[in-house]
Order: sequence, then C-alpha cells, then structure tokens
Amino acid sequence: MPIAAKMEITLKISELPAGAHRVQNDWTEFVVNAEGQEVTVTVRPKMWNKLEQAQAEWPLWVASITGRMGPKTPLGFVLLEPAVQVFERKAREAAPAEALEAAPS
Repeated sequence: MPIAAKMEITLKISELPAGAHRVQNDWTEFVVNAEGQEVTVTVRPKMWNKLEQAQAEWPLWVASITGRMGPKTPLGFVLLEPAVQVFERKAREAAPAEALEAAPS
C-alpha cells in the first residue's frame, strides 16, 4: 500500500525569463520550458525583484525556484506556491599552464 509523500518541484534558471508580464496585484507571470514541459510560474513582486537584481548585478547567476505541482495546462503545468533563491555563480578559472605541464602524461 502506498504511503503519503510530498512532491516538490525545483526549477533552475540562469537568465531572466523572456515574455514575463504583470498580472493582478503587480505579481509577475512567466513560463519556463523544463525538459519539454512548460511550467507557468507566478511570483510576488519581491521575488521578481530578486531575479531582476541578480541580472543587473552579477554576470553569472543561478536561481532556484521551488514549489508544488499545480493544475495541468495544455503544454505543462502551473507551479504553486513558488519560492525563489538567487545565487551568484563564480566563473571557473582556467588551470594554470604550469600545472598542466607538470602533470604526468
């Protein structure tokens, strides 16, 4: 017999979604294509501001958007109760030439 479990969806993005538009109460709605599924996300103004601030301040960043799977749409589903966390991503530094030369062949 199956037991009850909680399913949480996590989306990771690294650029501001194109086609985002304001809906009621100044919330912002956008669609993310996650492996062929179109996920509709509606976030509070404060969460959208976090994404805009990351885009403006950091050359590389990643945002983690988590929530519950909601109603199905024709091409995917709606993400319910989204939460946004934004992190600066550091560029990987190339290995120094000396280290490459010292490595055994």
